[in-house]
Amino acid sequence: MSTESSESTGRDRFSELAVGACAVTKRTITDTDIVLFAAVTGDLNPVHIDQAHATQSRFGERIAHGMLTAGFISATMAMHVPGPGSVYVSQSLRFVRPAKIGDTITTRVEIVERIATKRYVRVATTCHNQVGKLVLDGEAVVLIPRED
Repeated sequence: MSTESSESTGRDRFSELAVGACAVTKRTITDTDIVLFAAVTGDLNPVHIDQAHATQSRFGERIAHGMLTAGFISATMAMHVPGPGSVYVSQSLRFVRPAKIGDTITTRVEIVERIATKRYVRVATTCHNQVGKLVLDGEAVVLIPRED
């Protein structure tokens, strides 16, 4: 395996990332999170924003957008592992159970493979609620650009 270094920084972030590197973050979902996510995305599905409708749904109450929860994965990867500057190539998701207002979501990302020929890392991604139940899981492929 060849090591490539950026002339301007003298380091290569890709070479510093190891299989097994992981990060864990926690965030409690608030009503404001859901309302802002709905406004930004235009996803006004009443199961997320209308209490009367949500009460009649299979969930019995309002739930967070699945992609809001998935956004916690994006934030954990961008800010921790693999870190700033990393770029999503793909993300698979399996939504296991809903996240609700007041749930504290623990997001875990772990590098499971390095693909040196493309400067990609494959990352296992999970979110659990405050009682340890899996909310979603998946896998991401992330590009680690050269630092110029």
